Amino acid sequence: MAEENKLINGNLSIADAKEGVKRKFSKEAILEALPCDVLVIGVDGRVVLANSKYCERRGCPSQSLLGADVRAVEPDTQKSLMAILDNEAETRLMFREKGGLVLQSNIVENGKAAGAMQLRFHYLDLGGADSLELNYSHLNEDINKLFETNWDVIYASDKNGTTLEVSSASKTIWGVEAESLIGKSVYELEKKRIYYPSITRMVLESKRRVQAIQTTATGKKLLVLGTPIKDEKGEIIRVINTSRLIINENELYKELEETKLLVEGYRRELDDIRRKECQEVPFIAGSVQMRKVASLAMKVSETDIAVIITGESGVGKEVLANYIHSVSSRRDKPYIKVNCGAIPPTLMESELFGYEKGAFTGAEKGGKPGIFELANNGTLFLDEIGEIPITLQPKFLRVLQENEFMRVGGTKPISVDVRVIAATNRDLLKEVELGNFRKDLYYRLNVVDIQIPPLRERRDDILPLSLSFLDKYNKKYRMDKSFSPEVMDVFMAYKWDGNIRELQNTIERMVVLSARSVIGVEDLPEIITSSSRGAAIRVEEIMPLKEAHQLVEDLLMEMAKEKYSTTTQIAKALGVDQSTISRKMKKKD
Repeated sequence: MAEENKLINGNLSIADAKEGVKRKFSKEAILEALPCDVLVIGVDGRVVLANSKYCERRGCPSQSLLGADVRAVEPDTQKSLMAILDNEAETRLMFREKGGLVLQSNIVENGKAAGAMQLRFHYLDLGGADSLELNYSHLNEDINKLFETNWDVIYASDKNGTTLEVSSASKTIWGVEAESLIGKSVYELEKKRIYYPSITRMVLESKRRVQAIQTTATGKKLLVLGTPIKDEKGEIIRVINTSRLIINENELYKELEETKLLVEGYRRELDDIRRKECQEVPFIAGSVQMRKVASLAMKVSETDIAVIITGESGVGKEVLANYIHSVSSRRDKPYIKVNCGAIPPTLMESELFGYEKGAFTGAEKGGKPGIFELANNGTLFLDEIGEIPITLQPKFLRVLQENEFMRVGGTKPISVDVRVIAATNRDLLKEVELGNFRKDLYYRLNVVDIQIPPLRERRDDILPLSLSFLDKYNKKYRMDKSFSPEVMDVFMAYKWDGNIRELQNTIERMVVLSARSVIGVEDLPEIITSSSRGAAIRVEEIMPLKEAHQLVEDLLMEMAKEKYSTTTQIAKALGVDQSTISRKMKKKD
């Protein structure tokens, strides 16, 4: 008991000191004790706490500020305060303003931003501007009282790496008293392995924020964030290290693995978005013809068999290729699309097969992989395959047959596993006869030929395609428009020489330019309305009945020929015998 009653510091007994250690202070009491204005906001940017000093300077009760928008309360500093609020990593910002010093910090809980805090120190409260540097240690002490509620360790150094302040966890973390670190150089402490590496040294060398794992002399590990504090000239004047003690390394590694899995999940999600974006035109199979095409595409997608897609320009060959890849076993692998007609013949070999270092003048120093290498294990879509030069076709045939090739200027074969889908609007057999396309390459590509009929031969697809495009461009341009029945009648009657591409472009133009919510015939492009008028039967002058009869018959025959592909179908539509149609067509020719 005598020892307990022994006085220390003149009038304080050991027993009193122990009782003082047990005493706990509330966060509100600490905030009121700080010699500065304190403002705390939530993630929504609204005030959740303000100490009495802050309210007194503004002449308002604290209750009146609760819930107020920080942009109205702090118009001069709210931009930087809101900026650090968005950071999930702990962030500090210190700057001078007229009459004082402002310190801003975000508040992080469980790895997520929970709010932000601003401390404003007035020179008069600190004894004048000249005493600011002298009072820095006391300022740092006050700040530490608040920050230690969120951090295991706080470590402050000057621009030379001299330790200024260390939080009370020093003995536990580093095995030395905090007082013994004050005034010591971080370079010296790093050399003695009190901690390694020195995050302050790394900040001073890189002149930017540094985050790393630090090992202490006691064998503990810290996750440290070093932040430089700069003056008006951009020079570092202080370095503040904020650290968390890693209790269990396995937990840290587990968290890293979870982060990797999350990144992988984001990568897969982006791949899904890319696949959806590839299908700018939806794959719609409403007609009998397109349902057959879809069925065949589904069958070939289950294999790696070579496919060639043929049809007029604009019928949707690329859309079908996208669909085949998206439902195949390679859907999570690379998918590269190449328009052979867009590559100059002189560059096609190096683009498709790559080149080695120094292969030709202007080549990249380290060489360059070709498109086949980039598509390895995935799918390569070659549009306008008929544009490949005849001199390059043997090399192309080899990669299809042997699954290997050599770069331009190379000496070693490169093996690849690529599924090739080709497309063309040319008659390749005719190109073979003309000597523009190799027969063996044609038959190697043409294992399965999927022919897409033009839109005029599958009019049952016009309505669903039109509605799909209308929905797409309503969303894109944030509109809510619809078609009148008359517009759809014109769409069904029009011959669509440009196929789906023409239909898509027409609808986009009408959605953008129409001033009405219901798109009418008056909004149609002139080329479509003039075509429709030409197909209508109008009597504008008197003519012989025989001539009028022939005119109507010719118009009906032309319309039926555009809609049907056989004379039997035409005869059935016009209500006559097939022989009659054949005879009239021969007579017309």
